[in-house]
Amino acid sequence: MSHEIFQNYINGQWVGSSAAIENINPSDTSDIVGHYAKASSEDCLAAIAAANAAFADWSKSGLEQRKQVLDFIGAELIARSAEIGEILAREEGKTRAEGVGEVYRSGQFFQYYGAEALRLMGENTQSVRPGVDVEVHREALGVVGIVTPWNFPMAVAAWKVAPALAYGNAVVLKPAELVPASAWILADIISRSGLPAGAFNLVMGSGRDVGETLCTSPDIQAVTFTGSVGVGRHIARNAIDNMARVQLEMGSKNALVVLDDADMDTAVNCALAGGYFGTGQKCTASSRIIVQSGIHDAFVEKLSAAVSKLVVGHALGEGSQIGPVVDARQLQQNLDYMQIAKDEGAELLVGGERLNLDTDGFFMSPALFVNTTNQMRINREEVFGPIACVIKVDSYEQALEVSNDSDFGLTSGIITNSLHHAGHFKRHSQSGCVMVNLPTAGTDYHVPFGGRKNSSYGPREQGSSAREFYTIVKTNYSKPY
Repeated sequence: MSHEIFQNYINGQWVGSSAAIENINPSDTSDIVGHYAKASSEDCLAAIAAANAAFADWSKSGLEQRKQVLDFIGAELIARSAEIGEILAREEGKTRAEGVGEVYRSGQFFQYYGAEALRLMGENTQSVRPGVDVEVHREALGVVGIVTPWNFPMAVAAWKVAPALAYGNAVVLKPAELVPASAWILADIISRSGLPAGAFNLVMGSGRDVGETLCTSPDIQAVTFTGSVGVGRHIARNAIDNMARVQLEMGSKNALVVLDDADMDTAVNCALAGGYFGTGQKCTASSRIIVQSGIHDAFVEKLSAAVSKLVVGHALGEGSQIGPVVDARQLQQNLDYMQIAKDEGAELLVGGERLNLDTDGFFMSPALFVNTTNQMRINREEVFGPIACVIKVDSYEQALEVSNDSDFGLTSGIITNSLHHAGHFKRHSQSGCVMVNLPTAGTDYHVPFGGRKNSSYGPREQGSSAREFYTIVKTNYSKPY
C-alpha cells in the first residue's frame, strides 16, 4: 500500500527521501498521522549550503520585507489554529485545547518578531578621542541550526525560527523525529510567505544522522537547541570546535512552594495546572511541591482528591483533561520512576497506573507521592510525566533551601499571601523564571525565558533578549574629513 510522503524542504524545493518516518498518534496507535521523508546527512549538508547561499541577500533585506514575511506566517498560524492544533494534538498527545492554544501562540511569536524587526535600533555616541564618532549596531550571524523537542513541536520552533529570520539569519530546522507534522506544516506556510529560497530549510530525521551533521558543520554559525542535558552538552562540545554560538534549553526539576498562609484553592489549582496539564510533559512543570507543615495535611487531602478526578483520555476526546504520554518509551520511563520512588520509600497516594482505554494508546493515571525527601531520585531527576511529589518542610527558610537544592533552575513558584516572603523568594530563588500565586508552567512571548544551572546555557530566548543570540554587535569608528 502506497502512502503520501510529506517531503523535506530544501532551497525552496520539496525534496523526497528513500526512507520515511511513520508518525503515530499516541492516543490511538492505529491512527497514522502521516509519513514524513527521513532526511539523510547529505540532505542536511545540502540544506546548510542553501542557507549559506541565501544568507547574503536575506541579511541585507529591507526591514519591511522581513516584517511582511513574518506577519504572513503568524497570520496563517492564527487563522488555522483550530485545524493545525488538532493535528498537533494527534501527533503529540496534548489535548485539543492545548494544541490549538499552542498554534495560536506560535502565530503571535511570528507577529511579535515581525514588529521586532523594525525595532532593531543602533547607537550613536562620541568617542573619548576628539573628533571621532562611534556607531554601534547589530548584524545577522549567518546560518542558524535549530533543533526542537517533541513536547512543544510548534511553539518552540516558532520562538526560535521567528527571531532568527527577523534579525536576518538563514535557518536549518530539525524537529524531533517523533513529531514531524507540526514542523512540516510550518515549512509549508513559510514556503508561501515570500521568504527567498534557501533562507529557511526543513530536514526531518534522526538526531544521530541529521542532528549530528547540523551541529558539527563548520558552515553553521549558531545552534539553538531544546532537549536533554546530555544532548545539550554534546552539542556544546561540537559547537566550540567550530567556534559557533550555542543556546541550550535543557532539563528542569521545578519547585512550587506552598506556605501556611496560602489560599488553599489557589495552591491546589496551581499545583494541578503546573504539575499535570500537558501530561506533565513541560520543562516548566512543577514536579516538586514543597509544603509548609501547618497546611500540609489539608493541602495533600485536597490535591489528591483533585488529581484523582482528572479525566485521562484521547487527546481529541470531549472532556479529556490529560492526554497520553508521547510514546511507549516515555511511558515505560514514567512507570520505572514510579517503582524507583516506591523503592526509595515514597508513599503513593493516587494514580501512577497504566490505563487501558477505548483506544490503544500510551495512557497513565496522574500520580501523587507524599512523604518524599529532596534527596530521592524522584526529586532529583527530570521524569517528564504526570508525576508530582510533596516534600514537607517546617518553615519558609527551609522551603527556600529545598527549592534551591537542585541541579536545575528553570522555573519556581510560591503560593503565599505574605508580601515579605513573596519578595524574598523572587530575589533568592535560583531559577530563571519565578511565579507568585501562579502555576510554574505558563510564560509570555514578549519577555525573556530561560533558566540557571543545568537548565539553560547561553543567552535568553524570547522577547527582545533574543537579539543577544541571533545578532552580533559591530562597533564602527569614523573621523570626518
